[in-house]
Amino acid sequence: MHILFLSCLKATELIEKKLHFKLSTKKKLQLKVHKMMCDACTNYEKQNIIIEKSIAHQQSEEEKVIDLPEFKKSILDKMAK
Repeated sequence: MHILFLSCLKATELIEKKLHFKLSTKKKLQLKVHKMMCDACTNYEKQNIIIEKSIAHQQSEEEKVIDLPEFKKSILDKMAK
C-alpha cells in the first residue's frame, strides 16, 4: 500500500514534470492520491499552473516585433502635445 503514498517533495517533483511531460499511469495515480490528502500540494499545483501561463504569456509578449522608427515618432508626437 505504501506504493501509492508520496512525500510532498516527490509530489511537487511530479507536478513540475506533469507540466512538460506525460506521466505514467502509476505516477498519475500516486499524484492523485497524494493531492486528495494534501491541500498544500493541491494549492502548489494550482499556483504552478498560473505561473507557467504567466511565463508563456510574457514570452509571447517579448516576441512581438516593434517598429522602432514608428515607436520613436509616436513618443515625439506625445511629447510635443
